[in-house]
Amino acid sequence: MAPAHVSQTELDNRKIVGVNAETVTNVTSTDFPGHYPGEDHEWDLEEFRNTFRVEFHKHQPFDASFSLIGIDASIANAFRRILLAEIPTLAIEFVYVHNNTSIVQDEVLSHRLGLIPLTGSQEGLRWLQQYKKPTDEDRDGDGVQDVNTIVLKLKVECTKADNYDELIKNGEDDPTLLYNHAHVYAKDLDFIVSGRQDTYFSGEANRIRSVHPDILLAKMRPGQCIDMELHCIKGIGADHAKFSPVATASYRLLPTISITKPILGNDAKKFARCFPKGVIGLDEVSRDDAKTKGSGYEGHEGEKKAVVKNTFKDTVSRECLRHPEFEGKVKLGRVRDHFIFMVESTGQYHSDDLFLKSVSILKEKCTSLKRDWANYLAR
Repeated sequence: MAPAHVSQTELDNRKIVGVNAETVTNVTSTDFPGHYPGEDHEWDLEEFRNTFRVEFHKHQPFDASFSLIGIDASIANAFRRILLAEIPTLAIEFVYVHNNTSIVQDEVLSHRLGLIPLTGSQEGLRWLQQYKKPTDEDRDGDGVQDVNTIVLKLKVECTKADNYDELIKNGEDDPTLLYNHAHVYAKDLDFIVSGRQDTYFSGEANRIRSVHPDILLAKMRPGQCIDMELHCIKGIGADHAKFSPVATASYRLLPTISITKPILGNDAKKFARCFPKGVIGLDEVSRDDAKTKGSGYEGHEGEKKAVVKNTFKDTVSRECLRHPEFEGKVKLGRVRDHFIFMVESTGQYHSDDLFLKSVSILKEKCTSLKRDWANYLAR
């Protein structure tokens, strides 16, 4: 912990990454032992508990935004990588084609099926185990079981509508009206219950189905049909992107904007236009401001001045640094230990649940490393 003679302002300034017109400065963390003479920055659990914070900005089932404040970039990035690649997710892996006379080739249709995001009972998805594929050492693997494999059927045939002749006479040319199953959608997938799956996936709300039922899979005409059996297993995004539970998982550092000299009048309006709406506001110079010596507002009472309203909305475009009238009047930066996360789920799990899963997985990794290290030292 830093000694008392180091002010909190100085400690806060050390966390600011400087964003200049063409360079970025102060990018490296310095809060570690030995960097500053006479200061002890040894990591302390109790201090971390007191300073670490989580703030939610948007909390929707499949779209969440929140801030992690007071952690290192390595930890924040570990959460991001786990969200993308290490949370087990259910997806179609094996496609058994019994018949496919559509114009979409078997392998193309299989690939399209694999990318369909699936959902179902949350309890059932937690109950499912990861499928162990056969290897050279283990030719059988786990085998298909109710606890590791979900079976879906896709069996559709395109036929003429009952009133086809009448529609043709009337000049109708919409294939969805002329034919049955002219378009094959993800909603045409049928879930086949097996064994104990009936306990977890019974009922319309709990059955395995596509998150988006209107995903177009193929187009057919009379005489064409598709008959397939699809086996879904749990996998991770590191093996294939279809197993990634998020459409996006990213973070950015909280922007900072410091107005060091007054920006007034038309310059203030131009300055506000350099940022997204809501970042910079225009206030009137008060009488007290105008009376304060050295403030730069003397003699400007009632004029508009630029003030920082909400840096959260800023994209750090550096647009204001292009204009000579703002030179030396503003400093841009980012807070090094304030990470704004954006997590958008593909629909199988809620976004906040996904982050909790990433925390659990990181905890398991740390426990495993600690155990391995203890075993190494015990040799």
